[in-house]
Amino acid sequence: MAIHKIGFLWYNEIQMKVSKFIVKHRVVILIISLLLMVPAFFGYIGTRINYDLLTYLPSEIDTMKGQEILKEEFGTGAFSFVVFDGMSDSEVAKVKDEITKIDHVKNVLWYDENETGVPKEFLPSAVSNIYNAGDETMLAILFDSGTSEDATLAAVGKIRQVAGTKAFMAGMSALVVDLKTLVESEQFIYVAIAAVLAVVAMLAFLDNWLIPFIFLASIGIAILINLGTNILIGEISFVTMALSAVLQLAVTMDYSIFLWHSYKEECKDETNKEKAMADAIQKTFAAVVGSSITTVAGFIALMFMTFTLGFDLGLVMAKGVVLGVIGCVTILPAMILALDKILAKTEHRPLLPDMTKLANRIIRIFPAIAIIFVAIIPPAYIFSQQAQNEVYYDMGGSLPSDMEYVVAETKLEEDFHAGSTDVALISTKMNENNVRQMLSELGKVGGVKYVLGLETLIGERVPAEFLPESVTEILKNDNYELVLVGSEYTKATNEGNAQANTLNEIIKKYNDGNLLIGEGPATKDMIEMMAADFTVVNTISIVAIFIIIAIVEKSLSLPFILIAVIEVAIFINLAISHFTGTSLPFIAPICISTIQLGATVDYAILMTTRYKKERISGKDKKAAVRIALATSIPSIIVSSAGLFVATLGVAVYSNMDMISAICLLLSRGAIISMAMVILVLPSLLMIADNLICKTTKEMRKCLKN
Repeated sequence: MAIHKIGFLWYNEIQMKVSKFIVKHRVVILIISLLLMVPAFFGYIGTRINYDLLTYLPSEIDTMKGQEILKEEFGTGAFSFVVFDGMSDSEVAKVKDEITKIDHVKNVLWYDENETGVPKEFLPSAVSNIYNAGDETMLAILFDSGTSEDATLAAVGKIRQVAGTKAFMAGMSALVVDLKTLVESEQFIYVAIAAVLAVVAMLAFLDNWLIPFIFLASIGIAILINLGTNILIGEISFVTMALSAVLQLAVTMDYSIFLWHSYKEECKDETNKEKAMADAIQKTFAAVVGSSITTVAGFIALMFMTFTLGFDLGLVMAKGVVLGVIGCVTILPAMILALDKILAKTEHRPLLPDMTKLANRIIRIFPAIAIIFVAIIPPAYIFSQQAQNEVYYDMGGSLPSDMEYVVAETKLEEDFHAGSTDVALISTKMNENNVRQMLSELGKVGGVKYVLGLETLIGERVPAEFLPESVTEILKNDNYELVLVGSEYTKATNEGNAQANTLNEIIKKYNDGNLLIGEGPATKDMIEMMAADFTVVNTISIVAIFIIIAIVEKSLSLPFILIAVIEVAIFINLAISHFTGTSLPFIAPICISTIQLGATVDYAILMTTRYKKERISGKDKKAAVRIALATSIPSIIVSSAGLFVATLGVAVYSNMDMISAICLLLSRGAIISMAMVILVLPSLLMIADNLICKTTKEMRKCLKN
């Protein structure tokens, strides 16, 4: 007997033993799974959520190095702005004093004659204009803790209380607070909506009134364990927290459906329920491993992003899919057997009819479908690329327009013409004349509203030694001098990015150790990285899934065909965003390019596997494709419907565009992939049948048919 056949028999025997073990010890498995929910719950509530996406930039780039230097050298981590509307200088001064007393507020920058000792008439007009615009006044607040540290977020909350309703707080820390509030208020509703709609879909498409709730209970345990084990990572992003439960539910629901169908099939020939379930577990395990591995590959591809938010999301979701598979073949069988008698009383006829007639109609017009498919590829690709170029990177752009941060940013931009404020760390090794010359050059850059350092703060009429030490130590120490650069350009715009490049070139020209930091430069770095990340991640996911399909199908040609079908579905999905004028958050296209491919290529694998089986059994290509299509359509519809409804509900409900956009793309992608597999894949199988038979193991004999 050939070695590979011996190995296959040995593998089957191991699978059967494990399946029997699961069935025999199903009560113990249920008890253990319920007990695991306790530490999982505490792990879930103990996992810190990171709401600052800029922290996922690589630590070795200048903007991140500068942040660390700023904290180490000046004890300053974050800075924010407060705009006061219709308050007198004396009222502002009083609030300023109260803000200064708040824990972790290091300094409050504002013109205060009593503190600086510099009469107002000696203050340069450009500096005065920084703080005043009509009846509005602005304060700059420096913290001794990082942008998204808990201490900073607590301080922001207290500042808002002290400042009152006439004040509006902007800056990254204020954004993080508002993001946190919004996500915490919505994340449980996301899961509830996804669960309810998934149950509705399963009630319609399955043959039992109770089984969807059992699926939900089993998947829910796996989701909680996944969320609980995130504490081992340390912290996860708010994007991961908001999406992980919904995505895990959506992409692992299929595995439960596989087990249920397999169990029902076994029960037709086997009266012993335990034996039927053991056989079903064995068959399901092979099916779900083959199905889940492409989904896991898609999520693992995200982990190769330089912008490490991808690593965060990819790791948690890959872990979730693996736990979903384990739950499907352990927890779910135990639940089904425990409730078997009740399940027998809750059966109903499935909604979906026989699909043979539809399959015949599709096969009859396959040449026309193939022509349309080829014709649609160029425009779909071109417009999908345009959609990727139309993404936005401004974190505030994903928030509702009436949130405090967005209101404050709007006031800064419209009333103070302040789009963003960057910080230049200037080496003290530079002589004073070079510093003045550099600051003058920075001030002449297009869109720069002000350049505020010691030299510009006091002007040329006041010697620096006249300033008290309490003022100078804010802006200078033995190694660096801080220079604030105010821009009229909004961060994450083409003008703002070009300006950041120019500013960086100027300060580097005078001293290579000078650094430009802030939201503007950091966002520019993120934009540059995402372009490269998209190419890398997309390539890795395609190559990985190509290899998986080649191994599963034992073919060199089928991976090209299957991936082409789903990739065109992805192009169409993104192109729709361009045609509808929808600007996507920057993370959305890269998520869709991997998740839609990994999660929906299974539809194509399902149909192709059946096509191969029919061809090898002696059917001609037309009969094989027709049978494969007719038998696969119900499973594909149920699978895509689960992903569609679970994500669509969240897309409609969410007030955060970043979450809403990703879920909308996923829901739309599920339907587009379903349509492409049902309509286009059969046509390609018909046309490429000879090539497939020549390049696929065990199919060469099919060339005669």
